[in-house]
Parts: sequence; C-alpha cells; structure tokens
Amino acid sequence: MTLFTQGFRPFFLAAASWAAIALALWMAMLYAGFPLPSRFAPIDWHIHEMLFGFVMAAVAGFLLTAIPNWTGRLPVKGMPLILLASWWLAGRVACLISAWLPFWLAAAADLAFTGCLLAVAAREIVAAKHWRGLPMTAPVAVLGAANLLMHLEAGPFPDLSGLGWRLGLVATLILISVIGGRIIPSFTRNWQMKRGDSDLPATAGTVDKVALGTLHPAMLAWAFLPESRIVGALLIAAGLIHFVRLARWNGWRTCEEPLLLILHVGYGWMAAGVILLGLQDWTAAISMPGAIHALTAGSIGVMIAAVMTRASRGHTGNPLTADSWTVAIYALVNIAAFLRIVAALALPHSPLILLSAIAWIAAFCLFVVCYSPMLLRPRRRAE
Repeated sequence: MTLFTQGFRPFFLAAASWAAIALALWMAMLYAGFPLPSRFAPIDWHIHEMLFGFVMAAVAGFLLTAIPNWTGRLPVKGMPLILLASWWLAGRVACLISAWLPFWLAAAADLAFTGCLLAVAAREIVAAKHWRGLPMTAPVAVLGAANLLMHLEAGPFPDLSGLGWRLGLVATLILISVIGGRIIPSFTRNWQMKRGDSDLPATAGTVDKVALGTLHPAMLAWAFLPESRIVGALLIAAGLIHFVRLARWNGWRTCEEPLLLILHVGYGWMAAGVILLGLQDWTAAISMPGAIHALTAGSIGVMIAAVMTRASRGHTGNPLTADSWTVAIYALVNIAAFLRIVAALALPHSPLILLSAIAWIAAFCLFVVCYSPMLLRPRRRAE
C-alpha cells in the first residue's frame, strides 16, 4: 500500500485532517456548548490536541522522512509504520473519550506514540552512527514529557498550572528554530544558484549561534516563569536577534516562488511571536492569547503547512513550485493567524475567532483535498 511506504504520507494526511477536525470540535464546544467525554477541560483539550495531535503528527512525518536522508538507511515502512500511525490514532481517540477510561489507560494510550516514535528515530540514527542527528530526538523527548504533564494536570496533579503545554510549545519552537536554520537558507541558496544569483544567503556563523543560544534558554525559562519581566526582556532580545538571522537568508529574493517564500514567512512569525510573548510581561496592551497564537497559528501553523507542501511535492516527484491551490493554503493559514491575534485584542468571543477558525479549517481541508492524490499514489517518474 503506497500510503505506508514513507512516513510523510500517512502522517502529513493525519496532521492536516486532525488540524481541521480538532478545531471544528473546539468551535462546537466554544460556541454551541458541545460536550466532549474528555477528562481535559475544553480549552485544555484544544491546546493538547493542537500540540500533541496535530504538531506531533507533522513532526513524525518530517522525522521519518528526514532520517533516511541523514543516515542513508531505508525508510520505516509497512507494518512498523502502520503500527506507529495506529498508536497516534489511538491517542486521539483516548484523549477524546478519556472521561470514560481509567486515567492510566488514556494517558498510556496517548503517550505510547511519542515513546515509539522516539525509539524508532533513535534506533535509526544510532544504527547509522549519525551522531549529529541524535540531538534532534531531544525536543521529541521533551514533547513526550510535556504531554505526560498535561495528563497529570488533568488527573491527580491539578496544580501544575499549564507547565505541560508551555513545555510542549517550547519544544516545538526549538525544533522550528533548529530545522528552519538548516533548511531555509539551504533551500534559498539552491534556488538562487539555479537562477544564477550571486548574492546568496549568509552561511551559518556567530549570528546563528547567538540567536539559538538566546532563544532556547529564554523559552525554557518562560515555561517555568511565564510572568517574569526578566524572562520577558530576554524573549524580546531573542526575537529581535532572530529577525536579524532571518534577514541574512535573503527572503525578499524569493517572492517569485511562494513554496520557498512561505518558509521565511513562517520563521518571521516565530520571531514576532517571541517578541510579543516577551512584551506581554511588560504591557497590558499585549495579551497572552495574542502572543501564543502568533507562535501557534502563526509560526507553527505556517511552518507545518510550508514543510508539508514542499516535502510532499519533492518526495512524490512533483515540481517544487507552488500552484494556485497551494498558494491558497498559505494565504488561509496566515489569515487565520492574523485574525486570531486581532481577536485577542477584542472581546473573548469575538466573531473574529470564528472567522479565524474557518480560515484554518479551510486551509487544512484544502491540503487534504489537493495533496491526497500525491500522497496516496506512487512517486511520479521523471519525464
């Protein structure tokens, strides 16, 4: 079965499908009072499923596709891949009906996927002795620990005060900052060289080290001290440095190719979101929901859409250029993020929240409709 020949195929479809379904369920809870038989409170279920359902599926698809390129080993496929996808699905069902299940059973069903993904990734990297890739498993391990903390907060330890979701967000942003720093300038450089451009993106150097060395500890500190003004100042500095880092990658030269430009936009959302997160510790004009959604709907949503479309096209033998439907996906995700941030400045139940949700759901439904034919069929032969 073609679907289970490479990790990106089932997991990118799962990520996009769940991004739409989970947000539709959240809107039903928020506006119609639709009850879910979940142990999580409605807002906590929404946060959990965006981070540990949607994001984890996208992370799995990326890692299981990237690791064979790093190691030279064959991709995980067939029954092992089917089992991984089944564990992910079991986790979504368990969280949805966790009020009907023993606490330990729902948590174990959900956490099993992260544990299995971590074990598979580490095995492939160690077997190939590709030690440079091993640190990439650390954020996945943190995501697993963060998921456990969210389950514990919904169960026997209600005083954890959101530490789990904050750590999950931090781990995801660390992945974006590291992976983005590898692929964005590389893809941009390759594209410019094909066009004969001489002004290429800057190579990795001091700016990159300072950017990561500032962002990672600042974000980890925020996870534990979200109201600290000192941490807020560090976040503002980290965001500004990341804008400098981004400017060195020549994003303005990629306007002719949306498939590449969108990666720069997604990284820009991260820098902006980190600054907003720092500012909300200093001024009441910036709300926590606004800053968080700049990082989630903005950076995470846009980067995942960018990576899924590019990887899907590249690994199925389709042209590495964005068609009109792909551009529509990008536009809808960005509109969703923008509207949600603006809504954070309005009333809690502003109509803009619903409009943002509609744009988000439309974006990922469009991905499923447009990219399913690529993901369900064998790779195209070169013409």
